[in-house]
Amino acid sequence: MSIGTIVLIVLLLLLVGALPTWRHSSGWGYFPSGLLGVLLVVGLVLLLTGRL
Repeated sequence: MSIGTIVLIVLLLLLVGALPTWRHSSGWGYFPSGLLGVLLVVGLVLLLTGRL
């Protein structure tokens, strides 16, 4: 596994963990998952272009 694949897996797990479905995070809205989604897309683009 390359470092890019590991980073994308970690970002994907963080994205799932940031979804506001738990009681303690219901007031956060979609900001954490939206931010991590953007990071995931950027990481995926960098991986596909060969820069990560």
